[in-house]
Amino acid sequence: MAFQGSLAELHLPDIIQLISVSGKTGVFHLTSGALAGEIYLSDGKIVHAQLDDVSGEEAVYALAMWSQGDFRFDPGVSTELRTISKSNTNLLMEAARRLDEWRVLSKKIPSTDLVPEFVVQEHREGQINLNTSEWLILSKIDGQRSVKAIAAATRLSAFDAAKILYGLVATGLIRLRPAGSGPGGAGAARPAAPAAKPATRPAAAARTAGPSPPVNPSGAPAAHAPAAPAAPGPLGRLNRVREICNGLLGPAGESVVNKHYQKARAELERGAGPEAVEEAISQIARAASILKGPSTTETLLEQLKAIK
Repeated sequence: MAFQGSLAELHLPDIIQLISVSGKTGVFHLTSGALAGEIYLSDGKIVHAQLDDVSGEEAVYALAMWSQGDFRFDPGVSTELRTISKSNTNLLMEAARRLDEWRVLSKKIPSTDLVPEFVVQEHREGQINLNTSEWLILSKIDGQRSVKAIAAATRLSAFDAAKILYGLVATGLIRLRPAGSGPGGAGAARPAAPAAKPATRPAAAARTAGPSPPVNPSGAPAAHAPAAPAAPGPLGRLNRVREICNGLLGPAGESVVNKHYQKARAELERGAGPEAVEEAISQIARAASILKGPSTTETLLEQLKAIK
């Protein structure tokens, strides 16, 4: 007898565990809108999964992230395909980890159907430092390909492509727009950069003016008004950036943090402005996304906002 229900009420990992402990052979049919996938079990063990042109472990991970849709388990249906060798426990643990990480990624990349495009930034000189994975992703951005299409073009999973793009979006080098909305999207603040110029650097963050002194009804500054506390200068802020980043990233990120700290400090000593600190933050945030994942990067950027 078929077993069926809604993924909104029962999560796929829980359903698979329920069926696998009984040692059943069969297939899960999963649908969500126009999407359809399958997961095959043999004697309770997951042996094959398919979602569009993705098969194996990546298909299981993608299906496990569905929060909407329907499932049906047909017992007794088998397959000769063997695209999965991991145990059910390892598969479902990895699926749970990715689901937690996707909750963070989705704050900046809510859908893999969105189209990445370059952001033209002004008043910034020099070159941007990118790692091999970031260059690979940037080389496929043409203003037409979606995140999903870029993942296919680079032979990465949509999840891995989204992780790399997260750092680029968080630091302002890339933005996302709905497919078919045209370059720049509706109401975009900046034009899209040509795909041939992926080295365009992020814009320096605009300075935030300090609080205005209180005034009396005549418009003159109040003589008795207490002075507002002075904001830390660029060097003081850079020192705080290093302290916070080392605290969050630990020994794994210390060399990266120190590298960009020393570079920014040298630029400040040569007369550069706050943009040198912003560049250090941008580079460290990208490294953090790779070293520690998007969750740590988001925490890092939130803490750094407090010292602006």
